[in-house]
Amino acid sequence: MEKLLITVFGEGKDLNALQMSSRGVVIFFIALMLIRISGRRSFGLRTPLDNIVSISLGAVMSRAVVGASAFVPVIVCCFVIVLLHRLLGWLIARNSPLVSWVEGEKIPLFRGGRFDEERMKRALVCREDVMQGVRKSALTEDLEKIDKVYMERNGDISAIKK
Repeated sequence: MEKLLITVFGEGKDLNALQMSSRGVVIFFIALMLIRISGRRSFGLRTPLDNIVSISLGAVMSRAVVGASAFVPVIVCCFVIVLLHRLLGWLIARNSPLVSWVEGEKIPLFRGGRFDEERMKRALVCREDVMQGVRKSALTEDLEKIDKVYMERNGDISAIKK
């Protein structure tokens, strides 16, 4: 049995295409399970916290596919990352000050008929970026119809009509 497992999944870093593909199939289903455990927010809201989880899981899981790290410790590490994400999500949902620290605040970019150049600089956006967000979210280019424009916590730019 052990010889069959080594033939199919390999060991160490010298893996052939079949072994890497076999590991990839297993990792795919483990990733699916981890996503279900992590919850919908990890791939829906796209906040900085959610992006960290996505990138971390991808980086760590890739080590198991290519044989750079032992398989079981990689999977344990991924479960720890997912559980940490669930814990932070749970804490954020119940603690307003923690939301600001972990996920940031929305940034007003336009209000009262004027662009807020200082906040735009801090957000690293130009007027055309703001206008792109206005066109996308408010379906207009007429700033007379816009009350406020924000950069949301996830980086999207949204506009509120008057």
